[in-house]
Amino acid sequence: MKDCVSLKDRSVDEKQSRISILTEWIGMGRSGPQITAKRQLWDCLTFTMVLLTLLFRPAHCQQCRIQRCNAEYVASTSPANGLQEEVALDVDYCIALRAYALCTRRQARSCRGDLVYHSAVFRIKELFSQHNCSSDGPTSSSKVPSTSRPGVSELCDYENRVLLSGPAGQQKKYAHCGLFGDPHLRTFRDEFQTCKVEGAWPLIDNRFLSVQVTNVPVVLGSSATATSKITVIFKTYQGCTEQKVYQATTEDLPLAFQDGTRSGGERSSLTIVERGGSSGVGRQVRIQARYIGTSIIIRRVGSYLTFAIRMPEDTLDLSEDSGGLQLCLHGCPRNELIKEHTLSRQQPRLQATNTELGPLRPPHQIYTVELATAKCRETLQVEDVYFQSCVFDLLTTGDPEFSMAAYGALEDLKALPPSKLKQNSPRTPRVFNGQTLAAPAVNSSLLPLLLLTLLLL
Repeated sequence: MKDCVSLKDRSVDEKQSRISILTEWIGMGRSGPQITAKRQLWDCLTFTMVLLTLLFRPAHCQQCRIQRCNAEYVASTSPANGLQEEVALDVDYCIALRAYALCTRRQARSCRGDLVYHSAVFRIKELFSQHNCSSDGPTSSSKVPSTSRPGVSELCDYENRVLLSGPAGQQKKYAHCGLFGDPHLRTFRDEFQTCKVEGAWPLIDNRFLSVQVTNVPVVLGSSATATSKITVIFKTYQGCTEQKVYQATTEDLPLAFQDGTRSGGERSSLTIVERGGSSGVGRQVRIQARYIGTSIIIRRVGSYLTFAIRMPEDTLDLSEDSGGLQLCLHGCPRNELIKEHTLSRQQPRLQATNTELGPLRPPHQIYTVELATAKCRETLQVEDVYFQSCVFDLLTTGDPEFSMAAYGALEDLKALPPSKLKQNSPRTPRVFNGQTLAAPAVNSSLLPLLLLTLLLL
């Protein structure tokens, strides 16, 4: 009997002991202050990571949109948009290809490591070589049939086009060419010459425009000639303007093209503006061809014309072996150069000339070097090549009105200087088909500091 009681007591004690241990373990797991603090820390850390993910997703997790570039390229080269497969060498195809390349460059950051993107880049290089397309030239950011030609403003504005092409666009340079007076020529290479070039001569002849001048003798018994006629032909530029012809003569300096219009092309990418001459230099007409970044000034000084042009260097073929006779590019032929341009105490030698090319007249008066120098100093204070040209023209022609051509040419040089393309004021982030390009990423070294700050709150 005692043994049974003792066994029962022992089993009861063991049960109570196990219950006590279990209760202590459960109590420690549910209400221990250390576990509660750890759980709060973990919740705070989780919340912080989610917050950081949302904050930095636009900068680091931008979605690759190479498929959009592919779709736009296919749409722009489809027959429905005016491009046929058999005319792959047409200028429109090269425009579409450059637009495709531009779109892929904009996706370079977000598509890094994407196989489709790298395949597209490789294919674009092959297409440029296969179809003989230049990477420089007009481009349209998109040609979506459902939109109203959003790329026109970029395609038909040279400065806009090159600035959007990246930092290399800001290094583009302009070149200046001028023809005035006897005539004196300043080439695109900044070479200065005085030439005879009697008759019709081409100044410029490239794929964008052609300029031809006609020079006639000025004074009886002199080799001096002057420009009596200027013809400018703006060639068709697909998507921007059709062919336009402007012609000026000593009797007529029109304010319109030969077809009677004063502008042409998309959004007036080719325009004519008339301006009154400054300081008695005469009337002038300014022609602006924004689609090729070109400006032209034609003046009537006295009974003759002057010409000045500024063009981007990348629209010119400045190589020595470039074909064709172009005075603005290569200068006058050697047998047409006048070497007596440097001033001396003697008057330039007078020669017999052909009287059939223009109305010849005797010199107005005889100028000495001293008188010519004093006369030119009234308008030109610096004795540079323009000053020398003024003196030379007075000695040659004796016409004080004719000598104003040098001053007009200098004013044109100031208005159309050879220079680099200037960057406009800071631009807002560019938008491409409604998608803003990625903002600058936050420095990753700041992330640990931000995380620690949030944990201590």
